[in-house]
Formats: sequence, structure tokens, C-alpha cells
Amino acid sequence: MKNWKTLAIATAVLAVTAAPLYAQDGGKEPASLDADTVEYDMGSGLVTATGNVLMKQGDSKVTGARATYNHETQAGLVEGGVIAVHGDMRLTCARVTTDGKGHMQATGDVYGTQQDKSFSGDQVDYYPNESEYIVMEKGGYIKTSDGTFTAARLEGWLANEHYVGTGNAHLVSPARDIEAGGDSLDYDGKTAEGKATLTGNAWATQGNNTLHSNRLTIYLAKDGKAAVQ
Repeated sequence: MKNWKTLAIATAVLAVTAAPLYAQDGGKEPASLDADTVEYDMGSGLVTATGNVLMKQGDSKVTGARATYNHETQAGLVEGGVIAVHGDMRLTCARVTTDGKGHMQATGDVYGTQQDKSFSGDQVDYYPNESEYIVMEKGGYIKTSDGTFTAARLEGWLANEHYVGTGNAHLVSPARDIEAGGDSLDYDGKTAEGKATLTGNAWATQGNNTLHSNRLTIYLAKDGKAAVQ
């Protein structure tokens, strides 16, 4: 009876922690795991689900071709055409792993959306308990209603609308008719206008006007205009 209880707990945890869209209900809601085959090794604590895997808990749902979770180490993965949904966030990728400590890593054509924001990269690390922090060590893009941000390395706090790009940072905002770039970019979407600060070989172009400086600050006004400082 104890072993079946352990399996139930492991299944419930797998349904949550293997998801890149982390359910923060502490495991209180009932979880379900459906797959063509499910195996549980009581010695190692490893649960393996293969074939049409579907995991649910609350408003979190994850699908993939294969999933594993180790009850002892709390390490888990989902791979094979992964689709994960939690609330208003949706993510697709080839593979997701988790260490069970509030850290998920998605790899392989990662694409995520949340309301008017989206992000994409070959590898995305996600820390949902840290203001929904994401980091793309191999580069990618983050897109908001203000524009698209790209860089060799990108990080962002989705809950705070704060994004930082390092290495060939680039901003394109068609709505504001402005394009800018530099060695690094720091964007704060919580200000009244939305502020992007570029440093190192910074430049900005709007219409027929171009500015160059070591440091440029761009205010993306909500009226569709942009001011450069």
C-alpha cells in the first residue's frame, strides 16, 4: 500500500514539475497522468511514461512523446513535440527538463507566449518563482507590444516587463518607426512610456534621422511616438 501511495505522489509531482509552465499551487490540486505505457521502478523511484503522454494539474497541461520523473532526485523531463500550458502561458519545444527546484530548461525550437509577449530561442531556462525569469544563453528574441528585442544573450523578467540583452543587442519597433542597437540593451516596460537604454556603440534610426552615441535612452511613448535621449 505504501508503494502505491509513493507512485501516486510521484505521478502527481511529475504532472507538475516536468512542466515548464510551473503550477504554483504546491501540489494541492489533483493531478492525472495518461500515456500508452507507464512504468514505475520502486527501487530507484523512477516513473517513466511513453506514448501520447498527457499530464494535467489544475490549469496546467503538458503533452509529449515521453516523460520521466525521479521521486528520489526530483529530476524530470518531457520530450518529443512538447506542448505545455499554464494559465495564459503556452510553450512548445523539443525537450523540457527540471531539477525540481523551481528551474526548468526547454531546448529545441523553443517558442513561448504570454498575453502580448512571446519569446523564442534554441535554449530557454525558466525560473517561474523569480518574477517569471527567463534566460537565453544562446540568444533569441523577446517580442512585446513595444517591439522585438534580439541579442546574443537575452534575459527577462516577464512579470516585471524587464528585459536585458547582451552582445549585438537590437530593437525594432514598427509601431514607433524606430530601430536601434548596441553592445547591450536594457528595457523597462513598467515606466509610463517604456524605456530602452542601449550602451556601447549605440545607435538609433527613426525616419531619416540617425543618432550614434556610447549610450542612448529611448522612450517608447504610448501615443505611437518615440523620443531619444
